[in-house]
Amino acid sequence: MKRYAAVLAGLSLAAALLAACGEESKSPSETTPSATATTAATAIDPADFRAEVDNPLFPLTTGTAFVYEGEETDPDTGETIEIRIESTVLAETEIVGGVEVTVVQVRDYEDGELVEETRDYYAQHNDGTVYYFGERVDDYEGGEVVGHSGQWLAGEGDNQPGVFMPGDVQVGTEFEQERAPGVAEDRSKIVEVDQTVTTAAGTFSGCIKTEDFDPLGGVTEFKYYCTGVGLVREEPSGGGSVDLISY
Repeated sequence: MKRYAAVLAGLSLAAALLAACGEESKSPSETTPSATATTAATAIDPADFRAEVDNPLFPLTTGTAFVYEGEETDPDTGETIEIRIESTVLAETEIVGGVEVTVVQVRDYEDGELVEETRDYYAQHNDGTVYYFGERVDDYEGGEVVGHSGQWLAGEGDNQPGVFMPGDVQVGTEFEQERAPGVAEDRSKIVEVDQTVTTAAGTFSGCIKTEDFDPLGGVTEFKYYCTGVGLVREEPSGGGSVDLISY
């Protein structure tokens, strides 16, 4: 499951960009009667998107750098792992799936060693919803690139853009975050809104809490996104937390 990601509400692209999926999407927690499972349609009109992302819960301002630190417990060994994540919104854009996207570079460190570097791609729909167009991945071991696990791009094969952050947030909404069959299929559910979160970087209000589920790995985690900032906390399923310490 990606460390840096999640969210959705209904919207339309051309005839209909989002369609209700009933019980097709599964969340590790019980779905409430008001919950709605949604997915983006395959038809994407590049004219409906822009690279600039200014959704209040996930703003991507060029040059902004985020640093996260914390601990998580390895569910297999029980060992505590020191985590550091460095995320930077680059000044460049790319074309993915025919759409101009903003590029976010993310470096993940475990116990002081770089283990993964990604280039994540986002674009915003005219209605304010942020779409995720995939990621290029370099896996590291001993300072050398050893693989590209989890890499996918919208428009390649059966891969389609997922929804990352909606313009309208409602408790119970479920959505497909990554839509790369057999490679990345993360799903999310909004479980709380109007939260306040305190980290080393400050106290943030107007936050939402999401429950993220990776059906391929069977892993669940919670994330908090706050108005004007974006992601401020992750709570891995094995224990511990990773918090925003500067931005």
